[in-house]
Amino acid sequence: MRLYPWYGRPVASIALVSMITGFGQFGAVAALGDVAKSFGHLSHGTSFADQAGLSGTMLGIGLAILRLASLGGMPLTSLADRLGRRPTMLATCAAGLVATVLAAGSPSYWWFVAIFALGRPLLTATLSITHVSAAELTRTSDRTKALALSAAGYGVGAGLIAVIYNLAGKTLGFRGVFLLALVPLTLLPVLRSSIVEPDRFVLLGRARHHRPAIGAVGREHRRRLVLVAALSFAVSMITGPATSLVFIYAQNVRHASGVLVSGMVVSAGVTGLAGLLIGRWASDRIGRRPTIALAMVVIALLGVVTYSGSTPALLLGYVAGVMASSMLAPAAGALANELFPTPVRASAAGWYLATGVLGAVAGLLVFGAVADVGGTGNHALVAAEVTFLPAAPAAALLWFLPETRGRELEELWPAPVT
Repeated sequence: MRLYPWYGRPVASIALVSMITGFGQFGAVAALGDVAKSFGHLSHGTSFADQAGLSGTMLGIGLAILRLASLGGMPLTSLADRLGRRPTMLATCAAGLVATVLAAGSPSYWWFVAIFALGRPLLTATLSITHVSAAELTRTSDRTKALALSAAGYGVGAGLIAVIYNLAGKTLGFRGVFLLALVPLTLLPVLRSSIVEPDRFVLLGRARHHRPAIGAVGREHRRRLVLVAALSFAVSMITGPATSLVFIYAQNVRHASGVLVSGMVVSAGVTGLAGLLIGRWASDRIGRRPTIALAMVVIALLGVVTYSGSTPALLLGYVAGVMASSMLAPAAGALANELFPTPVRASAAGWYLATGVLGAVAGLLVFGAVADVGGTGNHALVAAEVTFLPAAPAAALLWFLPETRGRELEELWPAPVT
């Protein structure tokens, strides 16, 4: 069985696909302020809607629709258990980028939501498959490093589109930003030859379940799947609104300059890298579960700081929050992939992807509704407290899952399930 170091060409190519995915997917978040200004109405009032251009409810519903569209990523991700990791990843990535380019022609806010929603499940599935492939291509000593590299790739892609928009957004507009997806689309044929099908899938992944199953995941894995899904829901309820609304909050509510927001993104890139290194070290030395638990609590607290009402708090909360989210990524990616056998690993990823989508939708709707409540005070802070803090205690569910640190996938699942 061919296994590769975390810096090997096949793993690095997976990370580049992840970067392309972040570039294509994060454009909607980075350019949301311009979208709201173009299709909404700015005024000098004190409400969230007056400052943002569109109401918190309308923004929340639109972003919730985009997140709900990601539910389509579940069956697409599951296809990787049937067709293979490599062909599914390349096809979904290319199609998702095409949809992002088409969103540049949106004539209204709801058209923007509808068109961008076409590409969302495709790119979401691509990201999930990159994590599965990175886990399967490496041995246990390199797994968290490979997953950290893949997460870093996504972060670089997302950060790059955010920086481009904040420095050149007035020239490009959101339409020009979306058209930039043509650039990574042309790189996919170049990467195609460097991406390999993991031998773990070739040797073990085509075995099928014959017992009753939820989707393609059998009953013997149901308890673990429910726990992982619940954790995914809780994390996404925090990160959904925390990441999707932060740029419109910075640009339209805090009136931060493009240069300041770009500096915030670049600084977050540095802390994000530090978070990945800390998360990888803690995941391999202390364990997957305690690393995830700590990161979940810190992410919730920093989300509240981000929306607490001042520009310094925004900068501190966002930059440190990216570090905490990056710390979570290697541990969560490793644990989720190690808890399920090769024949159903991508299908399991589809299920906790779906519950993560539902968590993000719930978070966006709650945040938007609370932010629109009338009266005086910092509506965004109240929305953050109501949305983020109740989700953090779900970290206790981790103690009902086994610790998988230091074990190969073949030790955890020595034979295909039949």
